[in-house]
Amino acid sequence: MDIGSVIDMKELKSLKVELTRFMMAYKFALDEMNTKINILKDEFNYIHDYNPIEHVKSRIKSPESIFKKISRKGYTFSLASIKENVRDIAGIRITCSFISDIYELAKMIGNQKDVRVVDYKDYIKNPKPNGYQSLHLILEIPIFMSDREELTYVEVQIRTIAMDFWASLEHKIYYKYNKEVPSHMIAELKDAATIAAQLDRKMERLHKEISVIKQADLEKEERLLNMNNLNLSFLDNFFKNKN
Repeated sequence: MDIGSVIDMKELKSLKVELTRFMMAYKFALDEMNTKINILKDEFNYIHDYNPIEHVKSRIKSPESIFKKISRKGYTFSLASIKENVRDIAGIRITCSFISDIYELAKMIGNQKDVRVVDYKDYIKNPKPNGYQSLHLILEIPIFMSDREELTYVEVQIRTIAMDFWASLEHKIYYKYNKEVPSHMIAELKDAATIAAQLDRKMERLHKEISVIKQADLEKEERLLNMNNLNLSFLDNFFKNKN
């Protein structure tokens, strides 16, 4: 084996180590974020008796998908360029019950000391032209390796069940269809997105109404309990004075 081949093998081995570290950082960042989300879920279940999180899915882009995006966007082919420009390599999708839950959860995630929100796109208040709705966050998470600290990006998408239903089916309808979509289909899908948004708002209103009713019933029960305790105390004192 000549010297050139040895050098090439060393470079290849070094590149393999760097690529492995690069992808592992995103896996660890996903693990970190999933742990944080699970803690929030458990806290809601055990303390608040209400869990706004319906489902959580996470994924890491395949190298093939990453390279395709680099080529499509015209980015420089280097790890540093990929890290800075492809910020959705690690992705988490959270499905919530109601629209208000989305913003509350986003606030809780953003308030964590070791999480930095570097990008915030609200496609709920400003839907995409096709009707797509979701809240997108790009987070920066510190990952501590054996010899370094890596600041790693994680994309978090938070949406309601209705938003997720529409987005999932819209993706399936268009899947592997690279031709121009007929205009009437685009219009119908946008109408479907509008209907899904209307359903979200109606369910949110009903949720708030029943919450007000439940709170009023709880306050009424507390007043009755306090009155009963007061009456019992009065009777107890009355009989003590009689004796």
